[in-house]
Amino acid sequence: MDLTGRTPDLSTLASGLNARSATILRELVEHYLETGDPVGSRTLADRLSLGLSTASIRNVMAALTEAGLLFSPHTSAGRLPTERGLRLFVDGLLQFGSLSEDERESIANSLETRGRSLEDTLTEASTMLSGLSHAASLVIAPKGEGTIRHIEFVPLGENRALVVLVGADGQVENRVIQTPPGMPPSALTEAANYLNARLSGRTLGELRSLVDEDMAADRTQLDQLTSEVVASGLATWSDEERGGTLIIRGQGNLLTDITEIERLSTIQRLFERLERQDAMLRLLELAEASDGVRIFIGAESDLFGLSGMSMVVAPARNESNKIVGAIGVIGPTRINYGRIIPVIDYTAQIIGRILG
Repeated sequence: MDLTGRTPDLSTLASGLNARSATILRELVEHYLETGDPVGSRTLADRLSLGLSTASIRNVMAALTEAGLLFSPHTSAGRLPTERGLRLFVDGLLQFGSLSEDERESIANSLETRGRSLEDTLTEASTMLSGLSHAASLVIAPKGEGTIRHIEFVPLGENRALVVLVGADGQVENRVIQTPPGMPPSALTEAANYLNARLSGRTLGELRSLVDEDMAADRTQLDQLTSEVVASGLATWSDEERGGTLIIRGQGNLLTDITEIERLSTIQRLFERLERQDAMLRLLELAEASDGVRIFIGAESDLFGLSGMSMVVAPARNESNKIVGAIGVIGPTRINYGRIIPVIDYTAQIIGRILG
């Protein structure tokens, strides 16, 4: 998607529409995005400076309706855009500005705070997007394969300890584990020393395999309690748990102003689908298939196939252009595309740099 924010050429971008029809369609969709209400010819005549009568505008609206770009929700003269009309608007008629330097700096500073865990960073990104879009946001990071720099065990009392894992990229992840009853604090230190002595630029999976071999051959020279701590500390980052991270924020934004039972049921199905692992993998596939921001309107995406909903998603890529995650927003079809597209695009760049 072109993120230059240039004014569209209405004579060429809206395929099959002349300049007058394209202008009226764009104005109608923009009014709908602002208010959510059906738009009539009188409103368009007041907003436009084309010198057209309301009768002429009605004729254009009728032609756009016949073309499947508008529809009438009831017997009034007002019209709303169909999903096809929204797609035409997004692809060829949407105008959006670029982020200011202050906005870019604010996004970067909020996400690049050093010493924060990866999960906290992703949560901050998701929370920020939800607030800006007034919709539900999601941030996805696939399975991490980076090397580990340091592992630490911190006693918490009551047979618990905090496992602190520091990646070579400086990202920190924490887990709480149960420790064997009666275990002395020295066992935590011994467990950490044993693991750190074997890191040597290894990934977590490589370290786990090495430790398994040591234990199978009884080469650890650790007592039973310390061995249990080592095993528990590594097991807390199982392949299943590190299969990926999906953080969603702002689900409540989708439940505001819901007056129809059918609409509520649609939102509930969306939440249920987002809970499933295959949804995260499919979102990554959708992002990976794109060089930039992608917009799915209504049933266009086979991920959800929900009428009345839109998804805006962008891949996060590292310096080698390898996908390391994805970010997006899910909301009603009248979300503020012009505002949220450049925000998602830039945030994806920052997340790619952090995860890369």
